[in-house]
Amino acid sequence: MRRTRTDPIEHAIETALQPGKFIGYGTSASFVSGLAAVETGIKELITSAPARAATLYEVFLAGCNEKADELDDSLGHFGMFVDDLVCGWVKARQAAEADTDETAARLLTWMDHDQYGFFYHLERPLVKVANDQTLAAFERRIRKRSEEPATPTETADGDKRQVGQWRWATILRVILEAQHNVEAYSTLCEETGVTAQDCFTVAKLLQPRRKLTDALTWVRRGLELDKRSGFGTGTCDLAKLERELLRKLGRSDEALDAAWAGFSAHPHQYAYEELMRYVPKNERAAWHAKAMDAAAGADLHSLIGLWLQTKEIDRLVERLHAATDAEIEGLSHYATEPVAKKLARSHPAVAARVYRALGMRILNAKKSKYYDAALSNFEDAKRCYEKAGLGPEWGQVVRAIRRDHYRKSGFMGRFEEIVAGHALSAKPSFLERAKTRWPSTSRS
Repeated sequence: MRRTRTDPIEHAIETALQPGKFIGYGTSASFVSGLAAVETGIKELITSAPARAATLYEVFLAGCNEKADELDDSLGHFGMFVDDLVCGWVKARQAAEADTDETAARLLTWMDHDQYGFFYHLERPLVKVANDQTLAAFERRIRKRSEEPATPTETADGDKRQVGQWRWATILRVILEAQHNVEAYSTLCEETGVTAQDCFTVAKLLQPRRKLTDALTWVRRGLELDKRSGFGTGTCDLAKLERELLRKLGRSDEALDAAWAGFSAHPHQYAYEELMRYVPKNERAAWHAKAMDAAAGADLHSLIGLWLQTKEIDRLVERLHAATDAEIEGLSHYATEPVAKKLARSHPAVAARVYRALGMRILNAKKSKYYDAALSNFEDAKRCYEKAGLGPEWGQVVRAIRRDHYRKSGFMGRFEEIVAGHALSAKPSFLERAKTRWPSTSRS
């Protein structure tokens, strides 16, 4: 009996999967990179030999399922790779003009026997590669599942039936959205329970059809649902879409009122940008002043971004003057670094406090790998204190650091150099150190 020849790529798949060897957390990324290199060769076959590519994808998927117990996929790279394999398989099947109903049936079989969660939420990447015929076949299969009575296993536990129905409804939503089938989508939502996200999706689907009034109705329904839920998960996108629809409907005053309500509730730079989109050009100065006054009571983190963006430096300086050291230290360096740099020349006293807070934030958190950044912050703080004529205040900072952080030997030596007035010397980079150690000439 003649043995069937094995496709050479199958051998590459098996080699890359390293059967019998456990792949740990630290090597999982490189392991998946090796798998991806093999998959590239299969992907290239989709155009020239799609049936062969589809078969190889199936072999690869079977191998990955077998390998799943032999690796730590805490990073999720392996799971995402399996998603790519399924999408590649669908592309290959479509290129080979394979039966779409069989494609959908196979996908559901894999979902039913999914021990490792590879096919959970697979519908999201799938709808991006499935053509109209494959998508329609998949929809038919999923819809049939959703309409079937619960199996004995499910009815033994009422919750399981609800979870199953929710799962099929969730997949159907993704498919119908990809098909732009707004009628079927909205009907499904009414049957299974409307969410704020559903309202947003329906409104977006109605827009290209120029059904703006209907879209606005759905948006406002979503806002109400979101408000009632207490989670606020979709409010931002829904509120933005509401304003866009109002403007397109010629109701600019209402759009402006909505933008102002949003800014007043949460004053920050992005809300300000959104507000000014709806303000008439000849009224911007007045609205700007109104917005700045309304924002005065907001938290410091929001105000820093807002007032830097709008060049309200005097307001910012006044607010920072009134802030406690602890309040400034509590702010992210992403917010405070730009402020310190901006104010170093014009308001060195304020900049000194901000630089000090940046350094103290690192020291108090005991983040030794960022000590170089802390030292740089204290060097800038010293320069600003001295420029502002606040030598005694700098002295207080030095005494506090010596008292509270004297055990941080990796930091204190270089900090004392700054105190003594020596410029902070940058550490040589890894390559700079390597070049000084590598012999440039051979010895005779």
